[in-house]
Amino acid sequence: MYDSLKNIWEKEERDHIPFWRIVMEEDMAEQDIPEEVSMQTMASMYGAMKESADEYDPCLKSNSGLSGTDGEKLQKYRETGQMICDGFIGDVMERAIKVAESNACMKRIVAAPTAGSCGIVPAVLLTAQEHFGFSDEEMLQSLYVAGGIGGVIAARAFIAGAQGGCQAEIGSASAMAAGALVSLKGGTGREISKACALALKNLLGLACDPVAGLVEVPCVKRNVIGAVNAVTSADLSLAGIESKIPPDEVIDAMKSIGKRMDESIRETGKGGLAATPTGISYSK
Repeated sequence: MYDSLKNIWEKEERDHIPFWRIVMEEDMAEQDIPEEVSMQTMASMYGAMKESADEYDPCLKSNSGLSGTDGEKLQKYRETGQMICDGFIGDVMERAIKVAESNACMKRIVAAPTAGSCGIVPAVLLTAQEHFGFSDEEMLQSLYVAGGIGGVIAARAFIAGAQGGCQAEIGSASAMAAGALVSLKGGTGREISKACALALKNLLGLACDPVAGLVEVPCVKRNVIGAVNAVTSADLSLAGIESKIPPDEVIDAMKSIGKRMDESIRETGKGGLAATPTGISYSK
């Protein structure tokens, strides 16, 4: 898998091969599988993403009681017509929290790239297809873009909160979704990569501090923030606004920050929000 976004967009410009196909062909070569099998696998994952949103149970709560029903609350609030962030952003917010809550309630999700950040990519992509009418084929192509971005981040840094804090999970997922959305809107590989940089920059330094050691609080709500951040980052890039720091260097900075994080804010449940009086009370 590629370890540089710059290498991907330069290959796109040099060989006139779209970003998504570069990623797909690399994946096919690594796994020694034909294009049909690769596409079928991606289609299966996109189908699971749809199910994770469509099969949300508004009555279900997690075993801890910390998660569940908030997706339904947001839906009902939207139905009043009073929501500030309605329309596309409202749909993204609702799907992000519903998929993340489904994960906490042990329903089937797609780790994209992790379970704790599973609501971000589906929220952005499913909403984009609904609002803009993209074909299923275009959606699968966008998933290759997301996967390619995630692959580069994993190769250069990390995607696990235990290694790099929540910036590695929510930040990576937001970057993946931003790049995928740009690709759907016809952006170039360079614009895809710039959106990734903008999204990840916004979440640098984010601690992983799960209350009671569970991927629920504050993780579920951070999926909403990551998804909305992806959308705004995509629009910034498509408008021609660039990150002053190149995408690969942003990823390297995320790695550097993560390595400097204290253990207590790297998914141990010992610091940050988990160490507040209320956070401690939930762990008893």
